[in-house]
Amino acid sequence: MSTIPWLGPSDPFPNPQTQSDPDPEVPGLLAVSERIFAGQLERAYRSGIFPWYSVRQPVLWWSPDPRMTLNPADLKISHSLNKSIKQFLDDPQMQLRVDHDFNGLMRACATTERAGQDGTWITHEIIDAYTALHEQGYAHCISIVSHSQTIGGLYCVCLGKMVFGESMFSRVKDSSKLALAALCAWCYDHGVTLIDCQQETDHLRSLGAKPITRTAFLEHLHHAVAQKDPWAWDFDKIVLQKYLV
Repeated sequence: MSTIPWLGPSDPFPNPQTQSDPDPEVPGLLAVSERIFAGQLERAYRSGIFPWYSVRQPVLWWSPDPRMTLNPADLKISHSLNKSIKQFLDDPQMQLRVDHDFNGLMRACATTERAGQDGTWITHEIIDAYTALHEQGYAHCISIVSHSQTIGGLYCVCLGKMVFGESMFSRVKDSSKLALAALCAWCYDHGVTLIDCQQETDHLRSLGAKPITRTAFLEHLHHAVAQKDPWAWDFDKIVLQKYLV
């Protein structure tokens, strides 16, 4: 059994396309580091690797097989969500904001209680690292706002024409799903054909996400990140009209 490597600030990540998992008992775990270093997070995403760990753990770097993904065209719009979209579009007090208070939205994702979960993987270090990516233009957020209060949303990473979904939160029914539907509509309109959802869950499956092999994911990633970035992240709730046709 190989030892899982500890990475320093400039150490390269293992290549998940050519190297097997270091420890078969922990499938998908490729490397560990003491902290997230500057520039390391972007390099990880370009390699199909992401951090996921808990407080008091070292930084754990993953590339799972299979990989949960969502084709924006496959998003399932339930009758309930369709009704929520109509109400959202018709209510002038409800708005969709893009890249507004990124740090605050991440903190909302970290602090919103979720059924069956104790604590969060979104540590202060994670918030700082993704906020730095946001300042570089690689990370984005979508907020659902009602009467000037943020009631739900999500954040993600975008490199070329590859979008990596990270986390979302909801304080009002369907608010995070409205953000996801807006993201999918924008991706569909701009030639983004795959959103990385990372881990397999029943919730993601109910929204239309499907697992694909790590090899297939990495092949798609290689071509997608090499393409020109989509248009500017500048849209509003009108993008959701796509689902009313």
